[in-house]
Amino acid sequence: MIGYITRRILYLIPVALFVSVFVFLMLRMAPGDPAAVIAGNNAMPKDIERIRVKLGLDLPIHRQFIKWSGGLIKGDLGTSIYSGVPVSKLIISKLEPTCCLAVASIIIAVLVAVPLGVIAAVKSKTMIDYGVMLVAVLGFSVPVFIIGYILIYLFALKWHLFPVQGFVGIRHGFVPFLRSITLPSLSLGLIYSALIARITRASMIEVLSEDYVRTAKAKGLGNIAVVCHHAMKNAAVPIVTIIGLGVALLVGGVVVTESVFNIPGLGRLVVDSVLARDYPVIQGVVLFFSAVFLIINLAVDISYGLFDPRLRYRND
Repeated sequence: MIGYITRRILYLIPVALFVSVFVFLMLRMAPGDPAAVIAGNNAMPKDIERIRVKLGLDLPIHRQFIKWSGGLIKGDLGTSIYSGVPVSKLIISKLEPTCCLAVASIIIAVLVAVPLGVIAAVKSKTMIDYGVMLVAVLGFSVPVFIIGYILIYLFALKWHLFPVQGFVGIRHGFVPFLRSITLPSLSLGLIYSALIARITRASMIEVLSEDYVRTAKAKGLGNIAVVCHHAMKNAAVPIVTIIGLGVALLVGGVVVTESVFNIPGLGRLVVDSVLARDYPVIQGVVLFFSAVFLIINLAVDISYGLFDPRLRYRND
C-alpha cells in the first residue's frame, strides 16, 4: 500500500505541472489588458505602457512564465495587480467562507443522496424508484443559481427564515453562522446530491443482484441487515469515486453560489479578479482549487483499499 501511495503522489507532479502551464497560457491568450483596466478609461497609451512595464506584462510570454514559475517553486503565488496584496494572503482571507460552504454542501449531499439512492435500489422499478430518479434528474438539470433564487424567494423573502445574502463566520456565533450558510449549502448540495443518488442507485442494484446477497437472504437475514452489512460496503467504491469527482462540480458551483448569495469567498474572488484581469489572483486561486482536487482524488484512491481488500492486496 505504501508503494501505491508513493506512485500516486509521483503521478501528481506532471499533472500539477500541466495545470500550471495551462492556466498561465489560458489567461495570457484571453482578451483584455490588465494595464488598461488599472489605468482607467481616460488613460493615455503611454500611461498604459508604463503600467505594463511596471507589472512585467511587456516581457515575452516565456519570460513571464519563467519568472512566475520561479516564484511558484518558492511558494510565492505573486501579488495582486489590482490591490497589491500577496495572492496567498488573499486566498487565506477568503478561505473560511468557501470551506464552510463546500463542507456543508458535501454533508447535505451525502446525507440526502445515499439514503435516497439505496431506497431507490431496494424498491427498484417501483413508483418510489421512479420518483427518486425523477427528482434526481430534475435536480441535476436545473442550474444552481435557479435553485438559489427559488430558496431565497421562499425562505428569505416570503417566510423570513434565513438572511437573503452574506456570510457570518462561526466565531460570531454558531446560530448566525448556521442561518447564513443554510441556503447556499442547500442550493449547491441539492445539485450535488442528484448525481450521487443516481450512482448510488446503480451501484446498489448491481450489488443486490450478486449471489452472496441472495445467499444471505436465503439464510434468513432481513433486508436491513443485508443492505447495511453486505451490500453497502461492496457498493461503496463507485459512490466514493463520484463523491471525489464531484469536487470539480463543487468548484464551479461555489463560484456561482457565492455570487448569488454575496458570500466573500474564493469563488467571488475569482469573479472579481476576472473582471479586473488580475492574472496573479486568478492563477493562484485556480492552482489552489486544482491542488485541492488532486489531493481529494488521491485520498479517494487510497480509500478504495479500505472498502475492498482485493484492491489493497493488488496495489501492494
